[in-house]
Amino acid sequence: MNQNANRVASDQEPERESWSNPAEFLLSCVSMSVGLGNIWRFPYVAYANGGGAFLIPYLIVLFFIGRPLYFLEMILGQFSSAGSVKVWEVVPIARGIGYTQALATWCVITYYCVLMAMAFFYLFSSFQAVLPWTVCKPEWTTNETDCYSSSGNLSEYNITNTSKSSAELFFYKDVIKLADNFDDGLGAPEWRLSLCLLLCWILIFAILAKGVSSSGKVAYFTALFPYVVLITLLIRGVTLPGASDGISYFVTPQWEKIKTPDVWYAAVTQCFFSLSVGFGPIINFSSYNPFRHPIYRDSTIVSLADTGTSILAGITIFSILGNLAYESGKPIQDVVKGGTGLAFISYPEAISKFDAVPQLFAVLFFLMLITLAIGSAAGLTSCVTTILCDDFPTVKRWIITAIVCVASFFIGLIYVTPAGSYILDLVDYFGGGFIIYVIVIVQAIAISWVYGLHKILRDVRFMLNMGLGIYWKYTWCIFIPIALLVIFIYAMIVYMPMKTADGQDYPVGVSAAGWVIAAIAIAQIPGWGAYVKFFKSLRSSEKWGPKDPELKRSWIEYCMIPKPVNWRLFMPHPKIPQWIKKR
Repeated sequence: MNQNANRVASDQEPERESWSNPAEFLLSCVSMSVGLGNIWRFPYVAYANGGGAFLIPYLIVLFFIGRPLYFLEMILGQFSSAGSVKVWEVVPIARGIGYTQALATWCVITYYCVLMAMAFFYLFSSFQAVLPWTVCKPEWTTNETDCYSSSGNLSEYNITNTSKSSAELFFYKDVIKLADNFDDGLGAPEWRLSLCLLLCWILIFAILAKGVSSSGKVAYFTALFPYVVLITLLIRGVTLPGASDGISYFVTPQWEKIKTPDVWYAAVTQCFFSLSVGFGPIINFSSYNPFRHPIYRDSTIVSLADTGTSILAGITIFSILGNLAYESGKPIQDVVKGGTGLAFISYPEAISKFDAVPQLFAVLFFLMLITLAIGSAAGLTSCVTTILCDDFPTVKRWIITAIVCVASFFIGLIYVTPAGSYILDLVDYFGGGFIIYVIVIVQAIAISWVYGLHKILRDVRFMLNMGLGIYWKYTWCIFIPIALLVIFIYAMIVYMPMKTADGQDYPVGVSAAGWVIAAIAIAQIPGWGAYVKFFKSLRSSEKWGPKDPELKRSWIEYCMIPKPVNWRLFMPHPKIPQWIKKR
């Protein structure tokens, strides 16, 4: 043991950054997890999967999969004080998970910032005497489309199946200039959105250039301000005529849809995207914590805040959809198109109906979207930069951050082309869903079965001085791997090609690009596994464990305590002796 202790002392690394205070960590986690995934993605995924038919699977998945995984990733980061690649010293053969996470996370942040750029576009458009999405332009009315003002009383219009609101047409025709298909290729980037995207990456660079010392301060605003605006919109939404019908659609399950695997696959994917489980930033953020920080409490607070915000946003959106259905006479599921534009159509519809100063509420709302997005985008981007900083410790952080931001900006220009929205949906499916699904399955198996559930329970008891109940043991070890694997395999069996706005299948080349992205990312797992098998040790690295030398010595001694003869996987672990606690 003395030899191990001496090796620990000799392998010390430079001191790692840390949060200025515990509140910054908690608010940063809230800011990262509570973002556009709740306000933008959750409502449109629920809308596309039958409202209440999606809500029940979503809540079940959050309780039995999302929350346990969130806590597990916090444990890994805080126990090792390592980023999402170096943390896999715990299971060296699974080191590729960290690099797969980095690629998936980079895929997501490249299009995530495009959504923030759209919010900036709307924010700047709100500083006008008349909100531009409340007015129909002459060229929007054609033989196939009849435009009506979003701010008017719909009973005054002759609404037909070809009628579309000015808010919907403003988004598709003026903001993203959506192409009907890929016949003309991607097209040129929209210059106004391109400038907004540049602004987004400048802000992210400014937040991350100095590490957590600067990003933690920003979290005070990005985590708290959005709730003020969201509650204001909620109050307005539920007072609109027909709002109760929309809310009823949101909370009433369609039992026949709950039986379909697509809904469960969508629920799991949304859970991962919303909580940022599987992407790496949770491990990254918690790695800056003191070793004894009470992450059990923080993980509970963040998961409850995330769930509550999603439901709050869902009620707000569906109350607005209920009003649109009431005034147009259409079924709720036919009121607007689903997809990325739902939040940029339904929310502006509600704002346009404010009787007093709608411009003020528009500014507040889109400022809220930006603050939500920037907190999550900064968290996701920091995951990528931390991996690079750990791999290249001699390069200054701001240089690595600048390289990541510049590269991400140029990749993001693809999404602001006329066909860019289709590429966004494709990358969202593969980068934000498919890849993360595989990562989480492998991660759960690697920790619970390769490293060993009894060891992770032992480490938690040593770090937090608390035992974990049967809920955590069975979800980590049995329910999560089996449930995710079954849902994933079934969803792949019934997979249908993605379709464009006019109902056509994506071109074979475009769909193939999505599979190539997924293949390159997932190949990191077996690739690094093979490297470790042939050139490294398969056992947990000696670098795994607490970073502080004194804590690591105590942990090594605690691991050597003889276990009771009848000690089993689901029995309590021996308590930490007082002589170790005092260290």
